[in-house]
Amino acid sequence: MDIGVIGLGAMGRAMASNLVAAGHTVKAWNRSGGELDGVTMVASPQEAFQSDAVLTMLPDDAAIREALLEAGVLENAAAGTVHIVASTISLAFSHELVALHANAGVDYVAAPVLGRPDVAAKGELNILAGGSVAAVDRVQPVFEAIGKQVWLMGDRPLAANAAKIACNMMIAMAIEAMAEAVSLTEGNGVQRDRFFELILGTLFGSRSYQVYSANISAGNYEPGFKATLGLKDLRLATEAAEETGGSLPMLAAVYQRMAETVDSGLGERDWSVVADYTIRWPKG
Repeated sequence: MDIGVIGLGAMGRAMASNLVAAGHTVKAWNRSGGELDGVTMVASPQEAFQSDAVLTMLPDDAAIREALLEAGVLENAAAGTVHIVASTISLAFSHELVALHANAGVDYVAAPVLGRPDVAAKGELNILAGGSVAAVDRVQPVFEAIGKQVWLMGDRPLAANAAKIACNMMIAMAIEAMAEAVSLTEGNGVQRDRFFELILGTLFGSRSYQVYSANISAGNYEPGFKATLGLKDLRLATEAAEETGGSLPMLAAVYQRMAETVDSGLGERDWSVVADYTIRWPKG
């Protein structure tokens, strides 16, 4: 396929490289420029949209709005292109994108992903796909190149976005749970590594616990997913809960703790640094 890529951050670069490795022709536009082996860099998002499919991996609603909507990119897309938005976006914006794509005659698939940059580099992302069956089927070659499994969330893009927001909410809760458990056990003589060995070998052996317990144990919070982005996703979850009228007290508590972490100057560290903040607070 002829595939456009919008956004070459850590995740976007890995996806683009895997698309090239799979034999696709890839042209990309990145807000800050740059180069990538095997990828043709283009001067505008409009050029990237002259493709069979376009994969957008920008950080938030505002970045997508600025790069694509304000520039009228959808209205000038190649006939028959499918736009895949892999970003984690708000449900309100997802509603808006459905209408805008329909008006422009462009097929739209929401496909947020589960996995950090190291997983993306291996082409092992889990893809949460929402959109019409026909559109999702047409971009299967894209999904096969960047992921290990596609989880179909239904024919509404909104459903995939809601599922991704919920997943990230649960990861943040898991990180905070580990931090609070360390505060409890370390204060009573249980070594941190020994406690994590226990929980990983019994109750909580999932990848999220494996990855983030290692960060907490080593005190290594080099960013894979920045705390500022984690705070953004928890805000999206809070907004989604407000729309449905749900009361989510755990979300409220973790959102507040992540906000405190970012406000303390740790926003550019990995979002698991919220655990370090919790373990040290209020001791300083």
